[in-house]
Amino acid sequence: MTSAQTHRTAEEIGRTEIGPRPLPELGSQKVAAELSTVDTTLPNGLRVIAVQRATVPMVEVRLRVPFADPARPGSGSTHAAQAEILANTVLTGTATRSRVAIDTELALVGGELDAVVDPERLSFTGNALATGFGTVLDVLRDVLTDAAYPAEEVERERGRLVERITIARSQPNVIAREALQRVLYGDHPYAKEMPEADEVAAVSRDDVLALHRKALLPKGSTLVVVGDVEPAEAVAQIGAALESWQGEDEAVQLPPLPPVKGGDVLLVHRAGAVQSQIRLAAQAIPRTDERYPALQLANLVFGGFFSSRLVENIREDKGYTYGARSHPEFTIHGATLLIDADTASEVTPAALLETRYELARLGMVPPSQSEVDVARRYAIGSLLTSTSSQGGLASFLVNLAGLGLDIDWLVTHPQRLEAVTPEQVAAAALEFFAPANFTGVLVGDAEQLAPKLRALGGVQVP
Repeated sequence: MTSAQTHRTAEEIGRTEIGPRPLPELGSQKVAAELSTVDTTLPNGLRVIAVQRATVPMVEVRLRVPFADPARPGSGSTHAAQAEILANTVLTGTATRSRVAIDTELALVGGELDAVVDPERLSFTGNALATGFGTVLDVLRDVLTDAAYPAEEVERERGRLVERITIARSQPNVIAREALQRVLYGDHPYAKEMPEADEVAAVSRDDVLALHRKALLPKGSTLVVVGDVEPAEAVAQIGAALESWQGEDEAVQLPPLPPVKGGDVLLVHRAGAVQSQIRLAAQAIPRTDERYPALQLANLVFGGFFSSRLVENIREDKGYTYGARSHPEFTIHGATLLIDADTASEVTPAALLETRYELARLGMVPPSQSEVDVARRYAIGSLLTSTSSQGGLASFLVNLAGLGLDIDWLVTHPQRLEAVTPEQVAAAALEFFAPANFTGVLVGDAEQLAPKLRALGGVQVP
């Protein structure tokens, strides 16, 4: 390095006079720390999971209420519209607290509380200083048992939601997701992730109040608390705070989904689009299946992280897309394997061809020992990283509970991944990643795409 230089380049840092510097060996994976926990069901039917993790003097709260549409598929139910208004207004006031009072009380203990809904569940997410845990529980109790849904708040949120839905339905990713859900599930409630704007506009305050009384129930619901708390004391505090939250019926679980069957990809016309959305799906298996760890590793090798085969092919090698991925999607009854990629219109048919090629190659040229080892390290490392914080652990546990699993699954899953052999990954690749297993949608300009997609085959062209 000359005297005029003030720094070394990355290439200079990575090399010596006799060649490249050797990379250090990867460290051994750490097992999940032993957790102090209580998992019990309160007299009102609410399941409570309390976990002590005193890394910071905070507490994280997650409440999951099954909130599926009880109506018969195809009946014209407006449940989705009412549920969206409910989730957007449930925290806007009670008989004794205004919206401002709720926000102020939570802010004074360094906390917040939010609610969201989807076709499967209504979820409350909250946190606060550990000393403010009682305040969070008291606000939550008030909301669950005495939400007022002020008329002006319902009207305001209804207008905002109509506007958001209108804007969202113009977005390519939303168009693709809704088209895929219709192909996979028809008129099943799970396919209706977003209500129609006119349905939302027709929802009244009385509708929301009636849905709250009928569907926001403790029996079948799960509350998870993680933080600087003693688990048994936290459970007792929750039991006392939420004792008045009662209901004779049980919260409505999502009905079983129809199985995903392989078939042609449906081309959805989007006039003038310069980019296409490729969305493929196949039937998978739940986390409880003994083959799941092998499937998880096979998915990572295929397209589950940046160093996967699919990403290397259509992003790194050919430049067809900025990002592509494959990932499982779970419900209480099972799982689906999804593949997503957005490509420029002129290379869309080629990208679909290469995606199918990589699906077939995963079964014909199984992952090597090296590929399996890299995927295994990533799977274990990402699991431990995602659950290392109080909030990450709370969210992961409440999702596991919704799938019928508990904290033992989390603690023991790294060992299951360690035990997977390359032969088991090869078997999972052959069974689950066969191109014939997949169906899906492709959103793009049909006038530009149709000739090559017809020649490629396996695509329904309008």
